[in-house]
Amino acid sequence: MMKRHLWQGALLGLMALGLTACNTPQDRAVGGALIGGAAGAVIGGAATGDVGGALVGGAIGAAGGAVVGAATAPRCEYYYYRGRRYRECY
Repeated sequence: MMKRHLWQGALLGLMALGLTACNTPQDRAVGGALIGGAAGAVIGGAATGDVGGALVGGAIGAAGGAVVGAATAPRCEYYYYRGRRYRECY
C-alpha cells in the first residue's frame, strides 16, 4: 500500500513538473499578485491586529507581487533560420 502511494506521488510530481514552463509574463504577474496579496494580508493583519491593516497589506502585496512577477518572466526572442521560426528564452 505504501509503495502504491509513493508511485502515485512520483507520477503526480512528474505531471506537475511538465506544467512549470507553460506560463507567460501575464501568468507570472497574476501568480505574483495572488502570492503577494496573500502574504501582504497575513503580514498586515498580524502587524496591526485589525482588518484594515490586512486589507492595506493585501493591496500593497498584490501590487508588489504583480510587478515582481512580470519583471522576472523569462524573455523570449524569435528568429528565422533557413526558413524556420525558432524561439529562444533566457
